[in-house]
Amino acid sequence: MVTIGNLEVIGLLVALSGAAPASAAGGYPTVAVVDYVYGCMKANGETRAALERCSCSIDVIASIMTYERYETAETFRSLGLQTGERGVLFRQSAPAKSADAELRRAQAEAEVRCF
Repeated sequence: MVTIGNLEVIGLLVALSGAAPASAAGGYPTVAVVDYVYGCMKANGETRAALERCSCSIDVIASIMTYERYETAETFRSLGLQTGERGVLFRQSAPAKSADAELRRAQAEAEVRCF
């Protein structure tokens, strides 16, 4: 009889599952994927079907744009919510508009494929 320690079992399970603990879809950090799926489910219903569609959506977005570009677009969006002159740069500058347009195109493609 061969005995296996707990660490060996965990390592074996990780190896067999192909799990990558540091990142998820397309090199996106797991926390970014979960954050996206959570927000998507809040907007589309907290059902199993919404979970599947929202997971599909972030996978499509990750296949279209790098995490760096996604993070840039999300940062511009977030900072652009500030009122007045504080948010103007993050809403109306050429880089902000470009990043937002790229994210909108990726989201539209995800909408078509997943919803």
